Amino acid sequence: MKNVTSRDNRIVKLCKQLQQRKHRDKTGLYLIEGPNILRDALSLGVPLSAVIVRCGYFDRSRDFCLSDMPPDVELIELAEPIFDEIAETEHSQGIIAIAGRKELSEAEFFEQAGKSGNIVVLDRLQDPGNIGTIIRTADAAGYKGVVAIKGCSDIFSPKVVRAAAGSVFRVPVLFAETPEQAAGQIKATGRRLIATCFDTDKRYYDIDMKRGIALIIGNEGNGISRELLELSDERVKIPMTGSIDSLNAAVAAGILMYEAQRA
Repeated sequence: MKNVTSRDNRIVKLCKQLQQRKHRDKTGLYLIEGPNILRDALSLGVPLSAVIVRCGYFDRSRDFCLSDMPPDVELIELAEPIFDEIAETEHSQGIIAIAGRKELSEAEFFEQAGKSGNIVVLDRLQDPGNIGTIIRTADAAGYKGVVAIKGCSDIFSPKVVRAAAGSVFRVPVLFAETPEQAAGQIKATGRRLIATCFDTDKRYYDIDMKRGIALIIGNEGNGISRELLELSDERVKIPMTGSIDSLNAAVAAGILMYEAQRA
């Protein structure tokens, strides 16, 4: 393991760059932080190029020992002030890794999603916490994939990765340039495109949402785009009482996705 005390070290510089989306997109790399998510990454074979720890981590922590790290992964021990500069969390647990993202082709994505596996469509969502929570909930509810339409916040930002936890490694993601492209790809597989909106009398439990659907979750402020609403096969709503007229995007997604688990 290499001990680093300089901010000019190339790994330190790379970690700082990967805090920005343009560098994540350019390099195909992103950061993961914390022992639990790193353990998931190791168990699932996520490609790692480096593991960076705060000075003394392996002496103090019982989470990992040096022998747990793959032999081809560069191990870096950083002086505490430098480590804290690249850590994204206020009270970091002392371990960060540089992971490689894998972008799937349309064919690869739908092969992993299966013929009738449910998928969730993210229509220009902006809040990283919402995106990560939806991915994690999709994993728990048995959904087989996520389609992210251009305009969404970065799936591989540190905040999304933390909120999604290990689900970011397990749930395949397909990136679509436009709503029309996403809808065309989905409908070609025979899935029904389900939109949530107020302009309908149909409640979400009035239809079968167990399998073979693509559930659209719209932008936090503007909802689902007009293009996707017009292309949807069915429109449903979540009934609400009192003066509440909307739910947080991740909460609404959770309610709707768990229809897949209805007995």
